[in-house]
Amino acid sequence: MKVSYLFREVYYALMSNKVRSFLTILGIVIGIGSVIAMISVGQGSKNSIESSIESLGSNLILVTPGIRRVNGINQGRGAMQTLTQEDADAIKNEIDLVDSIDTEVSGRYQVIAKGTNTNTQVMGTTSSYQDIRNIEIAEGNFISDQNVDSNAKVAVIGPNVRDDLFGEDAINVVGQTIRINRINFKVIGITKAKGGNGFSSQDDMIFIPITTAQKVLMGTKYINTIAIKAKDKNTMSQLQNEVTNILLERHKISDASLADFIVVNQADILATASLITDTFTTLLGSIAAISLLVGGIGIMNMMLTTVTERTREIGLRKAIGAKRRDINNQFLMEAVALTFFGGLFGIMLGWLLSLAISKLGGIPTSISTSSILLAFGVSALIGILFGYYPANRASKLNPIEALRYE
Repeated sequence: MKVSYLFREVYYALMSNKVRSFLTILGIVIGIGSVIAMISVGQGSKNSIESSIESLGSNLILVTPGIRRVNGINQGRGAMQTLTQEDADAIKNEIDLVDSIDTEVSGRYQVIAKGTNTNTQVMGTTSSYQDIRNIEIAEGNFISDQNVDSNAKVAVIGPNVRDDLFGEDAINVVGQTIRINRINFKVIGITKAKGGNGFSSQDDMIFIPITTAQKVLMGTKYINTIAIKAKDKNTMSQLQNEVTNILLERHKISDASLADFIVVNQADILATASLITDTFTTLLGSIAAISLLVGGIGIMNMMLTTVTERTREIGLRKAIGAKRRDINNQFLMEAVALTFFGGLFGIMLGWLLSLAISKLGGIPTSISTSSILLAFGVSALIGILFGYYPANRASKLNPIEALRYE
């Protein structure tokens, strides 16, 4: 049978019952659209999480206090107070793999300015924080080494803090005074917005010199975090091991399982986040794929009905010389055509659903070429798998019995 003749026969067969063909295609459209939309939600969430982690800095090793136990009771991670500036200095001086290093202390405080107030995170840090954490300054300057050495009472505020204290339309904020825990600080800079929300948002932070935070505001000699930027991302695991060994030696701990600190590799955090989001994406895609299975069953049901309705036609074709292969190809092509058009319109539906979810639901989405090709390939496979049995059944009909069929 010529290909052109085959396509013409498929067209007439499908158009002879437009409503049934449309409803069958609709099942595939919904299935493909759902799969693409759900995968785009999962991929968008993955990209958003990875972007948030990477926005905190690149090639990072973070050292934080370990778990504190009192009378056998776990006080939780971060409860130990053993990390000091001397630990950070030893890491910087003894490990060649370190590009830069920063020490941090933090706490939440009530902040007042011009009769307004807010409760926000106050971060004591050094000049290296700006480079390590990818901070950009919108106005003024960031904390300098001179500010740290002189215990200066200066502050760099995030855009959210500026809006809360001075208003969204405020100008000339740099140079004004804010009160943190009843201590006056001069605003020397405002950071650029990075996005994000919650307690960890850098837009909702105030940065002050670490020495000022320790001696004036918090009254402690310990630090909460040592942030280390590696020279090369390929050496991060080696750097993590060397940092661990130095701190174990300095803290006189022989058993690593009893360490009073935790060393975290940013690459490990990204890998864990990617694994979680990939699992989430697979779950969403699998749930949506159930509708594809239902659509495939709908195609099989339609094709079996079509074979029954066209039994006499099949017998007549065979009687005038049509081969079994010709009959098989015709009905299989009809099933594939249904899934092809269903896949085509399903991609459009999935794209529109992804846009709607992103715009109306505020959930980040990302449509990838691979997800479209996967969905389209699956739809074609469904057409072949669910169309093969009806097509094969039609090709095996006995022409004499088929002609007698009423």
